[in-house]
Amino acid sequence: MNDFTDLIDLASSRLGGQALAVSDDFFAGVENLLLPSTPIFIADKFTENGKWMDGWESRRKREPGYDWCTIRLGLPGRIRGVDIDTSFFLGNYPEHASLEACWSEGDPDGQTVWTEILPISELQGGHHNLFAIDSSTPWTHLRLNIYPDGGVARLRVYGDVTPDPKVFRNAEPIDLAAAVNGGRSVLANDMFFSHRNNLIMPGRAANMGDGWETKRKRGPGNDWVIVKLGMPGVLTRIEVDTNHFKGNFPDSCSLEGTYAKDAPDAFLTSRSLVWEAILPQTKLKAHTQHFFESEITAKKAFTHVRLNIFPDGGISRLRLHGIPESLQ
Repeated sequence: MNDFTDLIDLASSRLGGQALAVSDDFFAGVENLLLPSTPIFIADKFTENGKWMDGWESRRKREPGYDWCTIRLGLPGRIRGVDIDTSFFLGNYPEHASLEACWSEGDPDGQTVWTEILPISELQGGHHNLFAIDSSTPWTHLRLNIYPDGGVARLRVYGDVTPDPKVFRNAEPIDLAAAVNGGRSVLANDMFFSHRNNLIMPGRAANMGDGWETKRKRGPGNDWVIVKLGMPGVLTRIEVDTNHFKGNFPDSCSLEGTYAKDAPDAFLTSRSLVWEAILPQTKLKAHTQHFFESEITAKKAFTHVRLNIFPDGGISRLRLHGIPESLQ
């Protein structure tokens, strides 16, 4: 697996990603491209235009040219890689695709200058077509071109969020862990049932699969996840939400912090790194939003936090409200 697939999907509709324009989506709507769900196939499902497909599909092109769609990313950021997923598109996938990007305060128009970030590249049908992107520039919009026509199930755009710097200039506490503020869920010892990135997504979890859940632990120890804050800061309120986790919530949790501003992710598991207690081990309840303020023991700035759950189970959201270090 490419390393970039563990990053945030900047284009996901759950983060506000939106298809703005499309040359043709006769068979299947372009909005499906950005759905966070895994694409599915229903053999006997049809629409008035033909076979129902879980993706974007244009009609068969009978004249020169190619199809395209423009997308506003849910969160602007540096793109590290993409997945042009053609799952279930076998006799009707595009042979090639390319990607262009731009930074625009508003939606692109005829004057917009686009930069190619993926040249015309060959695709396989029914496949996760993964491409690393070599670009250090943050982008707000993409244009996906498919040659000449056909269907793509999902477009995943993996990268690092470029948060709005204004959010860090307010003296009021903000969620320093939130993906929208540049927080990153960087490491977890177990993600058997669901991904650690769900912890820092907007809103409350839609269901049990929309959180972070580990498998049942049969030996000693506990499970953990490490989150890099969008900006170093002092925590003032912690929220641990077990929404939807009823028979599988952790018995208890604790939170630790460290200051390792420029440390690579791999160093965060080093024995030489010192972690300081922020929240002592505390009992949890099923399907509950837990809020902690007076229980916070460390009143100093951290760059990373480690949430420990005992012994295992599921957490739907972790909110770490605090004041950026720069305002202290």
